[in-house]
Amino acid sequence: MASGNANRLLAFGGAGTLIAVLLGLIGWMVLNQPARGAPDQAFSLSDTRGGTVDQSVLKGRPSLLYFGYTNCPEVCPTTLIEMADWLNALGTDGRDLQALFFTVDPERDTLDVLRPYVASISDRIVGVTGSPAEMEKASKAWLVYSRKTGEGEDYHMRHSTSLLMIGANGRLQGMIPYGTPREEAIAKIRNTLLRGAPPAPSAARDDASRERAG
Repeated sequence: MASGNANRLLAFGGAGTLIAVLLGLIGWMVLNQPARGAPDQAFSLSDTRGGTVDQSVLKGRPSLLYFGYTNCPEVCPTTLIEMADWLNALGTDGRDLQALFFTVDPERDTLDVLRPYVASISDRIVGVTGSPAEMEKASKAWLVYSRKTGEGEDYHMRHSTSLLMIGANGRLQGMIPYGTPREEAIAKIRNTLLRGAPPAPSAARDDASRERAG
């Protein structure tokens, strides 16, 4: 009987050691993975304000990032119009938010097409495009799905529809799914990107100017 108990204890001890080793291995793998939602994939693109865009564009200030295309019949224009509304509703609280529209259809969405498209919606939204190869790098970096459907020039793009919320550290902080109610979306942006965030240098200068003026 004592021998049976000893064998069971040894078995439990061995299982415990195995579990500890497995947990340690999992912990090591997690710690050595790239930061969640902070892709290191390099890309080189252009924006509708005449600038060059690379992977560093999403670092230094919080961002709203959406992948879509100008020929999208409903989801993309609706999302961009909602984004513009959220920015207006946030007022000065959201003045340092960056709003980016990355196309998933660079063959048709050249800068000449993107520029008037985003301008018609909001002067806060910046369109981004480039070669198909570079746009694919950006999409894959953020695990955004996109695929061409149809033939000829009258094709459509199937793509991810959620808007990404990126922190000033360049990491994915959350998403706003398509169809999220207005107040819920605004609350998400406030709580996820703006609460506790330090003011950008421009905001600090504005605050200092107001203090001197007062």
